[in-house]
Amino acid sequence: MALGDFMAASRFSQSTAAVSNHLEEFSVNGNHVEEDGERSVHSSSSINNNSNARDLSETASSSYAAMTTTTSMAYLPQTVVFCELRHDGFEDCMPSGPSDSGLVSKWRPRDRMKTGCVALVLCLNISVDPPDVIKISPCARMECWIDPFSMAPQKALETIGRTLSQQYERWQPKARYKYSLDPTVEEVKKLCTTCRKYAKSERVLFHYNGHGVPKPTPSGEIWLFNKSYTQYIPLPISDLDSWLKTPSIYVFDCSAAGLIVNAFIELQEYSTSSSGSSMRDCILLAACEAHETLPQSAEFPADVFTSCLTTPIKMALRWFCTRSLLHESFDYSLIDRIPGRQTDRKTLLGELNWIFTAVTDTIAWNVLPHDLFQRLFRQDLLVASLFRNFLLAERIMRSANCSPISYPMLPSTHQHHMWDAWDMAAEICLSQLPTLVEDPNAEFQPSPFFTEQLTAFEVWLDHGSEHKKPPEQLPIVLQVLLSQCHRFRALVLLGRFLDMGPWAVDLALSVGIFPYVLKLLQTTTPELRQILVFIWTKILALDKSCQVDLVKDGGHTYFIRFLDSVEAYPEQRAMAAFVLAVIVDGHRRGQEACIEAGLIHVCLKHLQGTSPNEAQTEPLFLQWICLCLGKLWEDFLEAQMIGLQADAPAILAPLLSEPQPEVRAAAVFALGTALDVGFDTSRDGHGDEDYDDDEKIRAEAGIIKNLLNIVSDGSPLVRAEVAVALSRFAFGHNKHLKSVAAAYWKPQSGSVLTSLPSFAFKGSGSGYTTPTHYVPHGSIVPSPVAPLLRVGNDSQVVARDGRVSTSSPLATTGVMHGSPLSDDSSQHSDSGALNECVSNGVLNHSMRRPLDNALYSQCVLAMCNLAKDPSPRVASLGRRVLAIIGIEQVVAKSVKTAGLSGRPGESATPASTSLAGLARSSSWFELNGGHLPLTFRTPPVSPPRPSYLTGMRRVCSLEFRPHLMNSPDSGLADPLLGSAGASGVSERSFLPQSMIYNWSCGHFSKPLLTAMDDSEEIIARREEREKLALDHIVKCQHSSVSKLHNQIASWDTKFETGTKTALLQPFSPVVIASDENERIRVWNYEEATLLNSFNNHDYPDKGVSKLCLVNELDENLLLVASNDGNIRIWKDYTSKGQQKLVSAFASIQGHRPGVRSVNAVVDWQQQSGYLFASGEISSIMAWDLDKEQLINTIPLASDSSISALAASQVHGGQFAAGFVDGYVRLYDIRTPEMLVSATRPHTQRVERVVGIGFQPGLEPAKIVSASQAGNIQFLDMRCAKDAYLTIDAHRGSLTALAVHRHAPLIASGSAKQLIKVFNLEGDPLGTIRYYPTFMAQKIGSVSCLTFHPYQVLLAAGAADACVSIYADEISPPR
Repeated sequence: MALGDFMAASRFSQSTAAVSNHLEEFSVNGNHVEEDGERSVHSSSSINNNSNARDLSETASSSYAAMTTTTSMAYLPQTVVFCELRHDGFEDCMPSGPSDSGLVSKWRPRDRMKTGCVALVLCLNISVDPPDVIKISPCARMECWIDPFSMAPQKALETIGRTLSQQYERWQPKARYKYSLDPTVEEVKKLCTTCRKYAKSERVLFHYNGHGVPKPTPSGEIWLFNKSYTQYIPLPISDLDSWLKTPSIYVFDCSAAGLIVNAFIELQEYSTSSSGSSMRDCILLAACEAHETLPQSAEFPADVFTSCLTTPIKMALRWFCTRSLLHESFDYSLIDRIPGRQTDRKTLLGELNWIFTAVTDTIAWNVLPHDLFQRLFRQDLLVASLFRNFLLAERIMRSANCSPISYPMLPSTHQHHMWDAWDMAAEICLSQLPTLVEDPNAEFQPSPFFTEQLTAFEVWLDHGSEHKKPPEQLPIVLQVLLSQCHRFRALVLLGRFLDMGPWAVDLALSVGIFPYVLKLLQTTTPELRQILVFIWTKILALDKSCQVDLVKDGGHTYFIRFLDSVEAYPEQRAMAAFVLAVIVDGHRRGQEACIEAGLIHVCLKHLQGTSPNEAQTEPLFLQWICLCLGKLWEDFLEAQMIGLQADAPAILAPLLSEPQPEVRAAAVFALGTALDVGFDTSRDGHGDEDYDDDEKIRAEAGIIKNLLNIVSDGSPLVRAEVAVALSRFAFGHNKHLKSVAAAYWKPQSGSVLTSLPSFAFKGSGSGYTTPTHYVPHGSIVPSPVAPLLRVGNDSQVVARDGRVSTSSPLATTGVMHGSPLSDDSSQHSDSGALNECVSNGVLNHSMRRPLDNALYSQCVLAMCNLAKDPSPRVASLGRRVLAIIGIEQVVAKSVKTAGLSGRPGESATPASTSLAGLARSSSWFELNGGHLPLTFRTPPVSPPRPSYLTGMRRVCSLEFRPHLMNSPDSGLADPLLGSAGASGVSERSFLPQSMIYNWSCGHFSKPLLTAMDDSEEIIARREEREKLALDHIVKCQHSSVSKLHNQIASWDTKFETGTKTALLQPFSPVVIASDENERIRVWNYEEATLLNSFNNHDYPDKGVSKLCLVNELDENLLLVASNDGNIRIWKDYTSKGQQKLVSAFASIQGHRPGVRSVNAVVDWQQQSGYLFASGEISSIMAWDLDKEQLINTIPLASDSSISALAASQVHGGQFAAGFVDGYVRLYDIRTPEMLVSATRPHTQRVERVVGIGFQPGLEPAKIVSASQAGNIQFLDMRCAKDAYLTIDAHRGSLTALAVHRHAPLIASGSAKQLIKVFNLEGDPLGTIRYYPTFMAQKIGSVSCLTFHPYQVLLAAGAADACVSIYADEISPPR
């Protein structure tokens, strides 16, 4: 089977579209891959459409000829977003990386053992029969295949002893062999003690042949001789045990051998109960049960048990011949003349031995419990061979009514069906034997055994699963790896098996595959490379501990070579990068070995690509190259330096704008771990003395600048990594960042509450209740506040440390465009005065600082932004970063006029009400009338009250401790944070840990070769919905609605502040509504039941802007846009309490100077996958939600801001914006200049555009816009003169406009409690003023209107918290 399809299949999971092209290149003998291929190609069509969606919509606008197909394409977008693995449970928890422990201990043989010494005791006393045996005639006589009566007794005895020794040597050539013939007790004692002395702690084998002495006694004594051979002398088993000690293995070949085993077990139990020591490592093999005698039939040798154990092939064939069809014609003497060597698998004898090993191993693996199999069949080569042969002894001797027994006991195996496969293989080999013996040059035909067993395994792969019985053939697959002719197929099948899941990898490891695949890394066969890399990927995804073995055997070089090879697919090289990443993950020896092998340069080379077309584009490959680099230099200074010298940060920087969030996150990880935090254990303490290295400082500054560029990336996955990277930076530059932070937060106590949810430097725990301290400005240093600047436990005042910048951060103009602190204040601040004030005193030390202060200021701002990130996970990371630099954050709940809302259990600002008044101001600067304050305020801290402080932590290493009010420490130190003076290792624990690596590893534990099973039902559901939607669209287009005031449902949402926005679901009778406080409620209007109710977020700044549905035709998601421009996307939001946050990001960045709130307007366009956002800012942001990236910022010409935004649902990339000053502009993101046309239809006194929408149909530029004054304008933006139709719908106070997507309907609502419906000709179709109740109560002031996407239904939300749904005369079709 071609490996190509094996690997090509692995491309499915990542880039389905790419696969279809590769599949044709490969022919497959089993068609399993092709089926997958076809299925995947089917789903790939939808992927291709992503990129084509825009082109399709363009064709849509130009050619109306192919109306039907185009219509369905234009109306039913194919784009699907937010359904990747990264969106599944990012907030809850991450799938972990390769496990460090757990499964490891189970499959690894606990300790390999060796049998070092073998003692053979033969009590034959040839020619004298023991008294308790009556022999039959003819009787079994052969001992070690020698007839003792064919020569003189003494010579026979010595020959038999020597032969037995040789037969054992075949299984363990390196052991020392000693035999004792017809010995006395003394001789046996001497033999045992010398063996133990020689073997030391290795195992000793004791073989006892008692055919010339009586049966053992019931108490388990075996018989030996006296010196003159006139008496039998008993030897208690306890003596034998005390001489041989442990570990040992005994073989007893005598009648009633079970008596010895019983006595031994009693002895074991007695010794453990008396001494309390653990069980000793003793193994026993005995020829028969306590009541049985050995078989005497002449067809067997006298020592049939020993023959089975030491010459299994000969014994098995002899026994088989008498039972097979061959027995009449076959010459038994040929069995002794089988050509070949047992170790050469290309000969007949070698192949028989190989098949026998495979069969017995397989039986044992399938029948024995896991632990017992490991102990008996994998720990010690000799023990394993004896037990395999013991299975044969059981089969053969049972046929003579004799049951060999063992301790530990094994389940019965003599009837296992694998014996039939052995019989067949034996028969095929024996049938060739006569010709091979006659003609030594005859060609030997290998048995089909292994081919057939591999086919059986393949059949299992096609039909088996984790829940079915595991494949019996696994041990055979292992045996097959030894042979070159079957190796490739076996590896491919093994790869398919491992791909079924971690359970399969664990099974394969427990069979013993590990040493085999480790050894294979030394081969240079090119066709094995891809499959070996795949197999190792699967092993390491389960068990990271194999990194040690790989480095020890030099296996890492194999993967580095593969990574560097050009002919492999990028996905396969990604696997090699994964393997290398695991090898270096937290493993210093691995890191060193890979650096020596030049891995850094190999990785960087592939990131660069000498020409653009050579540059790698496969996302999985890029992602893993980055992760591999990051792990390679994580906490390893030498590697960091090599990376910096090779200009790694500059090579990684372009990846921060890659379209795949995973690649961006991996690149951030690599940049973050390149920062030296001083955790490298190979050198001492902190790296302050290393800062003289200018190159390094420049590189660090470059890295931080790059990270700051994507601190507001659209994907929480990326932002989380930025937070982790910044925490490393914050840790390394702790002092400097603390002083910058102090400069920020001290003076502007007012803005503490405004620009951020709330940040306050923690005062000492007991607090001080004195009023706000005003400190005269001029006396900054001598004044009592100087000690306030003390940061952390570094017993140095920051001022003396001289690390505070001479220019306060606020003096660096406009540090970060649009950050909350750099709005007006930073531009207007009189930097001279500011400099003067800080520099007149001790603060003005000109010590060199590692990085320039502007950068530190930007970092602090970025950290604050992360701490109030819309994604809870990122925000918690951001807060941990701030804790490192001494800012403790407390999220304030919405501030009520009456002061702080201290609801129990919720954290509020630990400040007195005087601060609440400041909360409205946009910056501390405005508080002081635009001048510098004459006072530094320290935030007042009220005594901690439990209800307020629940969300707070005491941070002991970061407190500001005012000396004058020498308050006792309240001792609430958080164990997490340790003290700043502690060693790096303990501090390490509170640095947030990166998740991208562990999370990415999860990809390789999943099946990579098969397409996911559930895709068919998804496609089926999608097709059904498309059909439904098209039927409804056609109905809508041809509907002639005369009236639309038949209220079919009314829902009291119980919102305190009235309904702000509502949304109708397309394929179920569900309406979703939200209020001003971002409480979201979901209601089924047919059954009139509340399905779910939840809060969009817990931040104090509330206000919802819009609700949209994402992926309407698939598993739809709810997009909630807040007034501040934050976007949150929820799934499973219709089931009570099950809602999950899929993703969240801030869609608007940068405020206008002096603007408090952004009043975001947002719209989502499924066709293109774009989200457009704007508001009181100077641009429109276009986000690609598939890439989770800001792809365009469209600057706005006018000073006025956007008040309404609508994206075309038909033409991808087109959207219209309505402005506060009455302008309407049409944009098309596909054109270079973006703006298509502009007009100003609303020129009344109140010209603010409150609603805008595209008219139904495929015409690209027909727009309806409504202004607050109450007039609705119909525009055709291509002839941008005037509106071709104007309706004066309301006299002032128009609040909402809705345009139906497909039916010729528009609706407008007014604050004066009425809704009007028009058609596209401007004819009024009715007015809704009253609820259809008996009392005919008036409807509330209308706050939102929305049409159902595919039906003539209108939902209206009003200020009285009621949501009503209206249909035309008849109830709508369901």
